[in-house]
Amino acid sequence: MSADTDLPLFSVVIPNWNGAHHLPPCLDALRAQTYPRLEVIVADNASTDGSLALLAECYPEVRVIALPQNRGFTGACNTGMQAAGGAYVALLNNDTEVDPGWAAAVVDAFERYPDTGLVASKMLLFNDRRRFHTAGDLYRVDGRLVNRGVWEEDRGQYDHEEYVFSACGGSSTYRRALLDDVGLLDDDFFFSCEDMDLAWRAQLTGYRCIYTPNAVVYHHLAATGGGVTASFYDGRNTIWILIKDYPAALWRKHWRKILRAQWGLAWEALRAWRGAAARARLRGMTAALAGVPKMLRKRRAIQQGRRVSIAYLESILMPVPPGDDPRQ
Repeated sequence: MSADTDLPLFSVVIPNWNGAHHLPPCLDALRAQTYPRLEVIVADNASTDGSLALLAECYPEVRVIALPQNRGFTGACNTGMQAAGGAYVALLNNDTEVDPGWAAAVVDAFERYPDTGLVASKMLLFNDRRRFHTAGDLYRVDGRLVNRGVWEEDRGQYDHEEYVFSACGGSSTYRRALLDDVGLLDDDFFFSCEDMDLAWRAQLTGYRCIYTPNAVVYHHLAATGGGVTASFYDGRNTIWILIKDYPAALWRKHWRKILRAQWGLAWEALRAWRGAAARARLRGMTAALAGVPKMLRKRRAIQQGRRVSIAYLESILMPVPPGDDPRQ
């Protein structure tokens, strides 16, 4: 048996919908990886822009799953993850370009941190490679999601490994054992915040997320989604996470902060009512109410499966910055 076959298989799942113009830089970068045991899967959401022809002609090594209809980000990712054979399974946006050592760095982090179920990469902007998209994602006690370091210039401030709450779904990697334990992405989310929901389920059951600066990804931020679409699903799904994943003990302690944060988001949208994205966020927040019964049913099983203490969970949540708290 060769040394290469002794290494764990690393599966990369790329959801794609009419992203033919993004695929070559993404797939060329994966071809250039130094890690030798790589499986690349493209789950295509019924693209009509020639994506499938491009993949067949130029990337025969890529495994293509052609879905008959657009199943959204979550549906495509879950289909690819179910087909993946790796010990580690990465979700990678089609509008990314990874550094040649990215996969090797992710595998190395998993092997050095056996308590982790997720690895977060160092994500920089594709067109401004000295500026951050995220250095791992955080979750605030008031229910707001945070891309750590977003828009900051890279001055080395995130050049050390540390635990964070979640890996951004644009380049998140999971142990297969974690996925077998807590499940895949919640298909009801369809698009947006599905990565944070999975991170919550991981954290509740004792899996941690490590950020490693050695795994570098360049991302066309919002190139494959954003605006009205993202605003609607952000508005809906952030509320669903609070209903589904946020423990009752933390609700009792922080409910005022949670309600203030949601009211603040709604007020911002109301003030920007003429903007389509603002109206979409309000529609999403309203749509969240229709899903409350379903999220409560899911909540029972998730909270019953909690294996860590409330004190631990609170310790890994980000406090509300003083400037964001109306009481300050």
